[in-house]
Amino acid sequence: MPPRVTLSFDNGPDPEITPKVLDILARRKILTSFFVVGDKLRDPERHAIVERAFREGHWIGNHTFNHLAPLGVTLDRDAPALEIGRTQTLIGGMSHPDRLFRPFGSGGILDEALLSPSAVDLLCRDGYSCVLWNVVPRDWENPKGWVSQALEQVAAEEWPLVVLHDLPTTAMDQLELFLDGLDAAGATIVQDFPKDCVPIVNGKIVADISAYMPS
Repeated sequence: MPPRVTLSFDNGPDPEITPKVLDILARRKILTSFFVVGDKLRDPERHAIVERAFREGHWIGNHTFNHLAPLGVTLDRDAPALEIGRTQTLIGGMSHPDRLFRPFGSGGILDEALLSPSAVDLLCRDGYSCVLWNVVPRDWENPKGWVSQALEQVAAEEWPLVVLHDLPTTAMDQLELFLDGLDAAGATIVQDFPKDCVPIVNGKIVADISAYMPS
């Protein structure tokens, strides 16, 4: 088991599930990142939940506005401004100083559909940091049994960055079991990201991103 593990949550906030996740994290004194969907932040109740996460020390990141199609497959050059820009406006003062952005990867796959040239141009121009991942246990597909797969994937990485989903799939009913498994294996949960999962930092491309864009 690697000595450190980073947790993150995508696709929320959900009015029922996200507060339960926050309760668990607070009880265990764990800090993570929440990559939120902008359209959901237009709901005052959901916005208030993200405000709570921010107050409690979690990092708030941008996970597009609609989460409908990866930016690398859309033909609309205005899509990055709409998907990223609108969400960042809604996040407002809750934004991490590094303006964290996580692209939508269909099924958690890291491939050429993630980004488009216009999306990269926007991220660089406006000083975003692009946060990817290396562990996706697909909790939405197997809400009762994802923990064993997650622990196996974590054990295979030098520094795992895990993507879970605070959505109403019942998967987060197993969150404490997963955290118990990390504890039993001696892993420490940290909030920082592994460098190889952040190819764009504060608007500067620091690693090869060609695999994440159409050829």
